[in-house]
Amino acid sequence: MAKGVRIVITLECTECRSNTDKRSPGVSRYTTQKNRRNTSSRLELKKFCPHCNKHTIHKETK
Repeated sequence: MAKGVRIVITLECTECRSNTDKRSPGVSRYTTQKNRRNTSSRLELKKFCPHCNKHTIHKETK
C-alpha cells in the first residue's frame, strides 16, 4: 500500500512555555494536515491561543 503524501501534524504555541502572565495554565495545541512534498520544512502559523488570550505563533512539533 502506498504511503500518503498528506500527514497529520501538531502545532504548539511558542509563548505558552515562557509566558508566566497568562490567563490559564496549559499549552495551546492545534492539529492540522500538510502535504510533505509541497511543504518540507516545519510549518509556522499565527493562531489564537486561549491560554495567552491573543494571537501567537504556533510551530510544528516533532
